[in-house]
Amino acid sequence: MGKPYTGAFLNYNQKVNSQRLSTITCKPSESGTAHEGLYAAIWQHFSRVLIILLSLGAGLVNATAQAQISAYVTNLAGTVSVIDTTTNTVVATIPVGIFPSGVAITPNGTRVYVTNIFNSISVVNAATNTVVETIPSGQFPTGIAITPDGTRAYVVNQLVTNQGNNTVSVIDTMTNTVVATIFVGLGASEIAITPDGTRAYVPDQQDSMISVIDTATNTVVATIPVSGPSGIAITPDGTQAYVTSPGTGTVSVIDTVANTVGATISLGGNQNPFRVAITPDGTHAYVTNDDSDSVSVIDTATNTVVATIPVGEGPVTVAITPVPQIPTGKEQCKNHGYLKFGPPAGPFKNQGQCVSYVEHH
Repeated sequence: MGKPYTGAFLNYNQKVNSQRLSTITCKPSESGTAHEGLYAAIWQHFSRVLIILLSLGAGLVNATAQAQISAYVTNLAGTVSVIDTTTNTVVATIPVGIFPSGVAITPNGTRVYVTNIFNSISVVNAATNTVVETIPSGQFPTGIAITPDGTRAYVVNQLVTNQGNNTVSVIDTMTNTVVATIFVGLGASEIAITPDGTRAYVPDQQDSMISVIDTATNTVVATIPVSGPSGIAITPDGTQAYVTSPGTGTVSVIDTVANTVGATISLGGNQNPFRVAITPDGTHAYVTNDDSDSVSVIDTATNTVVATIPVGEGPVTVAITPVPQIPTGKEQCKNHGYLKFGPPAGPFKNQGQCVSYVEHH
C-alpha cells in the first residue's frame, strides 16, 4: 500500500504561494509512477480519486422536488454508474464503449456524453439511462466539455497518427456530428469552457502550456506557459482558471482576461494534484489524488467524508446533472437559451416553446 493521499481544499481568493487551508485524507492507494509519452498521459488520466461535491450550496439545496440529481461515473470496465445523490446508491449501470473516461452532461440535463478511449462517444438518454447514439471520434478521446448553451461538445483526442499534436473535436449536439477539428499541444487530456462559452482551455501536459480556443472561430488564439498542466476548472464568474501540475505539486491560477498565470499555490511536499473542481459560489476549489474503485462523498460544510460508494472497476471521471432551471423571461429563450432548460420546465425543442412557457407561467 502506498502512503495516504489528500484532497487539498483551497480558498480561491488566497494569494501567491499561500498554503492550503485544510486537507481531506482519502484511503491509501498505490503510488503513481512517472512515465513518458502517450501511455503515461492516458494512465495519469485514469488514476484518479473521484470526489463528488454534493453540498454545492443553495443550488442543490433549493432544487425542486421534481428534480433528481444524479452523478454519472465512468468506469474503465466499460460502464457508467448512475448514482442517486439523495440516497448515495447506484441506481443504474450503463454499458458504453471500451475504456470510457470523460463524461459531460448537457445544461438541460437530458443527455450525457461519454468518451470511449477507442475512438467513440456514447450519447446517453438521462431519462432512460440508455445509450441512444454512438458518435465516431478522433483517436483516444478523453476529456469533454459542453458549452453553456448546450449546442457544442468539445472533445480532447490524445493521439493523432503521424502528427505532432493532439486535437479537439467539436460536436454539434443537435446533429451529433463532428463539425470542426482543432490542433492543440501534446499531452492534452482535459478541457474546460468559460461560463459565457467564448473560450475553451486545454492543458497540454507534455508541451507545458495551456491552449486557449476561441469557440466562435474554433481556433487557438493564445498559449499560456504552465509546467506540466493536467486538470483544469474555471470559476463561476469566468475570471480565473485553476490548473493542477502533478509534477510540481502546485495549482496555477490563470487570469482569463490577460491569459497569464497570476498565482501559484503549493500543496506541500509529495503531492500529485490531478483533478480540480470549484464550488458554484466560487469560494473554494477541491483537488484530488490517485485511484480507488469507489466514490467519496464530501460534505463541503465540514469538509469530511460522509459516504463511500462502490462503483465499477477503475472509476475515472464524474459529472453531476445540473440543477433544473425555469425561464422567467422571454429574453432567456433567445440565442439558443431555450436549450438550457430541463424538467420541470423543458426540454424545449425551439425558442417558441420556451417563450410560450414563460407566457403561461
